Amino acid sequence: MITDFVPGAYITHDQLHIRGGHQASWLVDGVPVPNTNIASNLGPQFDPKDIDYLEVSRGSYGAEFGDRTYGVFNVVPRTGFERNRQAELVLSAGNFYQTNDQFSLGSHTERFAYYASLNGTRSNLGIETPVPQVFHDVASGYGGFGSLIFNVDPSNQLRLVTSLRKDSYQIPYDPNFNDLESTMFDSSGLRDVDHESDGIGNLSWVHTFNSKLLLTVSPFYHYNSANYTSALGDYPTATTARHPSTYAGGQVSFNANLPKNNFQAGFYGFGQRDQQNLGVIFNCPTNSDPNFPPPCNGSPFADSEHLSGSISAFFLDDKFKPLSWLTLSAGMRPTHFSGGVAETEISPRFGVALNVPRLNWTFRAFYGHYYQAPPLVSASGALLQFCQTNNCGFVQLHGERDEEEQFGVTIPFRGWLVDADTFRTNASNFFDHNNIGESNLFFPLTIQRALIRGWELTLRSPRLAHRAQIHLAYSNQVARAGGSINGGLTDFSTLDWGPLDHDQRNTLNLGADLTLPRHAYASTNVYYGSGFTNAFPAQPYPGNYLPQHTTLDLTLGKDFGERVSASVNAINLANRRVQLDNSTTFGGFHWNNPREVYVELRYRFHY
Repeated sequence: MITDFVPGAYITHDQLHIRGGHQASWLVDGVPVPNTNIASNLGPQFDPKDIDYLEVSRGSYGAEFGDRTYGVFNVVPRTGFERNRQAELVLSAGNFYQTNDQFSLGSHTERFAYYASLNGTRSNLGIETPVPQVFHDVASGYGGFGSLIFNVDPSNQLRLVTSLRKDSYQIPYDPNFNDLESTMFDSSGLRDVDHESDGIGNLSWVHTFNSKLLLTVSPFYHYNSANYTSALGDYPTATTARHPSTYAGGQVSFNANLPKNNFQAGFYGFGQRDQQNLGVIFNCPTNSDPNFPPPCNGSPFADSEHLSGSISAFFLDDKFKPLSWLTLSAGMRPTHFSGGVAETEISPRFGVALNVPRLNWTFRAFYGHYYQAPPLVSASGALLQFCQTNNCGFVQLHGERDEEEQFGVTIPFRGWLVDADTFRTNASNFFDHNNIGESNLFFPLTIQRALIRGWELTLRSPRLAHRAQIHLAYSNQVARAGGSINGGLTDFSTLDWGPLDHDQRNTLNLGADLTLPRHAYASTNVYYGSGFTNAFPAQPYPGNYLPQHTTLDLTLGKDFGERVSASVNAINLANRRVQLDNSTTFGGFHWNNPREVYVELRYRFHY
């Protein structure tokens, strides 16, 4: 849903990356879902079947959208206004004993609408494996979603959005400690499991003063936890880590739509409480693993950290249109963070858009600053001692500061739409992550400096011959970093200037949606990646990048009247396998997923 259409977006080590960064902002109906953690969650916050449509911004956005430089995703959920006492049941089944099921219902009156859903998933192929074979990779989850909208009167509307999810992932391993992968990162002795929970509650009051003035007040609550557990006999370490985070706050936004100005001002803030519990038991292998010869034991320990912090941000943004073909924008976002450190940053942003008459081409330029608050992570006592025995330490994290420049053009031509842009992002205190010792526990860190630059192209066709629509998304990108590890988990070394582990120069998605006779349809997508950074050149892949890879996805479906539809779906249809990543994240190395084939049935009915 994202990577097929958004240039510069791809999945590696089971996490979404966009424009060279890990962190993106997620909003529900324009209200941010706060989450300062990095590299701790695998599970989705939302079931895609609950989404009406998704708005994506890739940089160059105004002060009202926050401080995640790399991307903003605004989820507009189903509300019930699109249904009239209608329910839908979605059932699916496929290889790897996978299923992804949902039951939803919704309806509305003139003043009230509701939508609710329940879902459940499971598969023997959960996350990317360190070798082509699949071992210990069961994933399961369940959740629910609800939306209520009440129009009190023509000037006042109340909205409530709630979401609950619970997911569990076995962490796959490489069973052969004699192969090449294990000599670099031995996962043969690990039987780890990751349990995650997520809950969201957003309440919004929307008040319309008149056709030009709008006030939105949105208190919110977010709970997120990532609990990592190991089997007691895991070697070299059996690790337990629990990290629940609680966020409570709100956003207030005032909009004024004047003849030549679109002005917005507001406040966004929340308080956060984190609890971090870590326990480690040291074990020797029972199967003569040569990668861990004796002595391999140590004294077990446990550590607990209780942390709190807060963020307060104001935003001012104005779009001024002095001429029908010219739009100027300016804004600023002062932000204060209080946690392990106290920081205040003012982030100015400027933009211009010029529409060429008759041609209707739109040229745009943007320059802006962003500040991303750091995660609430600390290390002391036994945890710090463990880190020190592994030749590392912990330095207080500071916020990431980014400077972005972007230029682009949008060209419509006879129903076709072409968009091209080039961007450059300079970052200091760039957020990344690393493991601690021989474990699957990951702590955030900051790299002194990073540079991400690239150019992107998207193409959308009109409906061709009343049956086909084509889409293309291409990105040419370079993501590099270097300097000291100046925050978080560090070995106090200096990194040579070079590519980040998720640097991929060329990423292409090309697809089509087809309307076939007799209420049938088809869609396809071809993905090409030129290969991510090779952490171990010549072992076994030569050069600084891993092999290029191409996959094909295909869907064939048919509607049987208004109530029933069915589809057959294939992901990586040709079963092309390649090592995507050899950075040590969640189980060591990562291969792309094998071919997945599943059928889906939808049944709609009125109640």
